[in-house]
Amino acid sequence: QVQLVESGGGLVQAGSSLRLACAASGDTGCISSSGWYRQPPGKEREMVAYIIHTGTTYVTNSLRGRFTISRDNAKNTVYLQMDTLKPGDTAVYYCNVDCYQEQFWGQGTQVTVSS
Repeated sequence: QVQLVESGGGLVQAGSSLRLACAASGDTGCISSSGWYRQPPGKEREMVAYIIHTGTTYVTNSLRGRFTISRDNAKNTVYLQMDTLKPGDTAVYYCNVDCYQEQFWGQGTQVTVSS
């Protein structure tokens, strides 16, 4: 079992930056990949970025250049740096990890970008 706690969301103006954090606890040694998803209001959840155990990262094409995923292994924490935020980035952001091919999710953190 892995527990995930996201933090760092909030209300910001367009053009601002935010850094989300996802702290993992429990059986963290099983984690093979960590990622961020988001669910805009009235829409389905979509993948934002992920990082695998080798350190390789992937960011959805439409967000590349503005969003960056990274991790601190010592802190069992994955980060999502979001720059030049737009109102369209407004969503609940969820952390996700793969542990022995089982998916674990955080509770989500709200990001609201005002114009």
